[in-house]
Amino acid sequence: MARSIKKPKKAKKKTKGSNNSEASSSSMPPARVWQPGVDTVGEDEELQWDPSAYNSYHAFHMGWPCLSFDIIQDTLGLVRTEFPHTIYVVAGTQADKPSLNSIEIFKLSNISGKKRDCAGWLIKDALIEFDPCHKVPTFVQLGGIQVWDFSTHLNFLAESTNTSRGGTSVANQAPLSMFRHKDEGYAMDWSPLEPGKLVTGDCQNSIYLWEPASGTKWNVDKNPFVGHTGSVEDLQWSPGEDCVFASASVDKTIAIWDTRLGKSPAMSFKAHDADVNVISWNRLQSYMLASGSDDGSFSIFNLKMIKDGEPMLAHFTHHKHPITSIEWSPHEDSVLAVSSADHQLTIWDLALERDEEEEAEFKSQIDDKVDAPEELPPQLLFVHQGQKDLKELHWHAQIPGMIISTAADGFNVLMPSNVERSLPANGA
Repeated sequence: MARSIKKPKKAKKKTKGSNNSEASSSSMPPARVWQPGVDTVGEDEELQWDPSAYNSYHAFHMGWPCLSFDIIQDTLGLVRTEFPHTIYVVAGTQADKPSLNSIEIFKLSNISGKKRDCAGWLIKDALIEFDPCHKVPTFVQLGGIQVWDFSTHLNFLAESTNTSRGGTSVANQAPLSMFRHKDEGYAMDWSPLEPGKLVTGDCQNSIYLWEPASGTKWNVDKNPFVGHTGSVEDLQWSPGEDCVFASASVDKTIAIWDTRLGKSPAMSFKAHDADVNVISWNRLQSYMLASGSDDGSFSIFNLKMIKDGEPMLAHFTHHKHPITSIEWSPHEDSVLAVSSADHQLTIWDLALERDEEEEAEFKSQIDDKVDAPEELPPQLLFVHQGQKDLKELHWHAQIPGMIISTAADGFNVLMPSNVERSLPANGA
């Protein structure tokens, strides 16, 4: 059965100076929906965003760009729906000199909804730590991987009641474990089923398995998994099988590996006509895998259909620049978010279908002065803009509907108003 089509809230164009109370409303040109990648902004125009499109929106920066980050699971509740929110994040910086780089853990507290600070969208009571971190793998120059412990600093943040930016530096802390690939890399993933198990991939097509040993050490198998003919760009463990993981490569393929079956892929298939940059395994439907490509497209695969040779369920070409991140919602099995080098973050619901009657009703309800585009994909729920050169996004697993994204100009925390903040099906 078709679900209601929820159209994305778009930025509207307006003539500069249209906020002047003395200006005549009759002289104002009609507003129209601006389509990213299609429309241009004239010299006498500016983009105006609609705050009602968000249940919550905040922006902040760390000084240096953070091109990769992760959300830390906390003990504040498995499903949190009431404002204000508190979240914990760990990120690595991209400074202009390697010696200035750091891994940072920070706490964002008092995240409000439907309210805006008079000076702009700012996080209040944010504590930012510039410290090395806990059980976080990081690639460093020349292919070195280091695992850090940030538990002391996380406890400090959890207990702190400071209401200003602050933190402490621990310059002499040593990593828990180190391993060197033959080349630099980008791909790594912790197992969601076996704590401490890790896979890391490099630009020379090698994937290494880390398994926890006694104490705070890891055993790294020196014989890598090899099957791709190009750089390994992303890795994802299966949410349902503790010995299975997937990899994406610039060789345009996705491979599925089983650690019990040796060092070659259990299966492999062509996923795109260009480099496969990112993948995401659906945690609620473990046979579903999404991938994003360098050509701007992203695809959905049914892994049950690989043996039949036709695993692709859907293919989308809305974005026109490389896909930089893709992730399924942890609360809605048909919803996923995508970021691109075209400065857009989009949210999609694959359960939606085109319904002409509902579209006609929607058009009858919108302002007739707004020129709404006709050919938006029915699965497109939301388009978020305003960040430059988006790099990575993550859904918050404990706060339904919340997404955090990082870009060259900082972080955004957003909760779109048309993305349902529903509880998991099991009520957990």
